[in-house]
Amino acid sequence: MNNQLQSVSEFNQLSSIYGIHLGMDAKTVLTDSVKRQLAMDAAQPALVTVSNSGIPYYLSNYIDPKLIEVLLTPNKAAVILGEAKKGDWTTNTATFPIIERTGEVSSYGDYSNNGSTGANANFPVRQSYHYQTVSQWGERQLEMYGLAKIDYASQVNIASAVVLDKFQNDSYFYGIAGLQNYGLLNDASLSAAIAPGTKLAHSPYWIYGGVVTATANEIYADIQSLFIELVNQSGGLIEMDTKMVLAMSPASSVALTTTNIYNVNVYDLLKKNFPNIRFETATQYATTGGQLVQLIAESLDGQKTGYCGFTEKMRAHPIIRGLSYFEQKKSQGTWGALIFQPFAIASMVGV
Repeated sequence: MNNQLQSVSEFNQLSSIYGIHLGMDAKTVLTDSVKRQLAMDAAQPALVTVSNSGIPYYLSNYIDPKLIEVLLTPNKAAVILGEAKKGDWTTNTATFPIIERTGEVSSYGDYSNNGSTGANANFPVRQSYHYQTVSQWGERQLEMYGLAKIDYASQVNIASAVVLDKFQNDSYFYGIAGLQNYGLLNDASLSAAIAPGTKLAHSPYWIYGGVVTATANEIYADIQSLFIELVNQSGGLIEMDTKMVLAMSPASSVALTTTNIYNVNVYDLLKKNFPNIRFETATQYATTGGQLVQLIAESLDGQKTGYCGFTEKMRAHPIIRGLSYFEQKKSQGTWGALIFQPFAIASMVGV
């Protein structure tokens, strides 16, 4: 009985002095060993360290070994027009002789010397443009990226090739300002772009507000107009079975999926009537002046309409060792788009 009263007294002491509140049933479990433990706990000093219930976050962090690469728009100029090497990195200018046969006839007479034949030559010149980029990587930088399992030296070398090729692609479309170096979209020898036809939606556009507003027949009629332009420009050299490429922006190409009342889309109509036509897209056809479409006859009488020209596709210069880093220069050269038969290209802007 005395032991029980002593336990109750000690329980009340724990409650009033130490703020430890136990249920009534707990009074009977305050054995000597428990009381000694409580006394030890009560004697513990306040925490010196900051209160914490976790571990450093990086100990539970996972780094995926698969690198997610940022995607870039595709390089399509060489796909549309073709590509060829002309000269090398020592070549500054290139001359492309053009020959035209001339002549006239006259009524026949035994003693007549009338009539003549000849040939006329032109020598158009183009200028090359050479450009470069430099890759650098440091020793400590390599080690730091190595902690993240990233081969930094390989990544910057890949980047150098990507940067050069992106510029090369742009030069094929736009040429180089200040030089006799022109592009597929701005060569001065190209005929002026024609306008699209009027649509039932009272708009010349194939797509307006993100929706195809033109009918399949209207879109097909615009492409027919481009073909008629080619026929007129070429004097009949271009026919419906001629190998051609229809180039436009990715957005405009969606309009080719529009169907007519017979559930036939524009793409199928074009393939049926122009069996050797192919379709290519490039973001450069979304111009500031409106959506541009080009119909290009690839070759006539065995002669290419044109192609994209380069002097050097890639020249990797020596890797230079610095105090604690490395660097390497890479260079390329371009002629822009070399168009020999501009009459074989017809353009339409504002679709």
